[in-house]
Amino acid sequence: MNILFYAKGLDTESWLTAIRSALPDSDTQLWSEQLEESWQADYALLWHPPVELFATQNSLKAIFNLGAGVDALLRLPGRPSEVPIIKLRNAGMDPWMFDYILYGVLHFGRNFDRYRQQQQQQLWQPHPSTAPNVRCIGILGLGALGQTIAQRFSQLGYRVQGWSRGPKCIEGVDTYSGLDYLDDFLGRCDVVVNLLPATAQTFHLLNADRLAQLRHDAVLINAGRGTTVDPDALNDALALGRLRGALLDVFHTEPLPANHPLWARQNVIITPHIAAPTLIKDALEQITADIQSLEQGLFVPRVDSTLGY
Repeated sequence: MNILFYAKGLDTESWLTAIRSALPDSDTQLWSEQLEESWQADYALLWHPPVELFATQNSLKAIFNLGAGVDALLRLPGRPSEVPIIKLRNAGMDPWMFDYILYGVLHFGRNFDRYRQQQQQQLWQPHPSTAPNVRCIGILGLGALGQTIAQRFSQLGYRVQGWSRGPKCIEGVDTYSGLDYLDDFLGRCDVVVNLLPATAQTFHLLNADRLAQLRHDAVLINAGRGTTVDPDALNDALALGRLRGALLDVFHTEPLPANHPLWARQNVIITPHIAAPTLIKDALEQITADIQSLEQGLFVPRVDSTLGY
């Protein structure tokens, strides 16, 4: 079995060492333009590969995307459309994602944003805090990760609701589905957490009209994809005080351009796409199990390119 690896921005040596350890009977190669054309991979483990990679690879059985978001791979010219794409469905990301979102919930819910500003003014002024069961956290996107996040907040005593394209049933979580119910969902949110994928249907889903549906003083946490949120509408909502604040990990353009007004907003926290890192050990546990299933002719969940996830 031949394994092809390429991952822009990741620790190549650590990944190659781990792959060769997890699949010791395989020939694992790092893609480069100097790779012999006669060498054909059975499986490719990729993150933001170059267009040239697929030009000479004609025998792929599956492509493993080394992350949850597949939009960049789906857009790549020359990608063999007949080869299934398998994404990381969780692979150890949920504790990291939950910690990130919980930080945002606590930062604004316990008034740490206000206390930080007061510290700069040497102002000693307590503010009342709201109990978890009074505030409503809304999760946009109820895939494997979204469902886990929703359940964990519910277990902590928060009121939790979720929205997805199709119906979902999650114990302890009120669920909505379809665009017809999105405004009702947003109107109940004190905190809205975006975990939706980047698709044509989710592009600027949170526009000015939908952001206006959120409760007064609501908070946005975006750890899904930057294209889901209209950045100009978000900036306006923050500037006009319609939103309390935002914790933003993903953007249309990354890095976020230096002249973007969101950088200067005191009620915004910006992080460089680090909410849920891909962990090598956990990712390879899923990938090796999936390869074994594929080799045995068993079903493995794959990306639906028409849906974008």
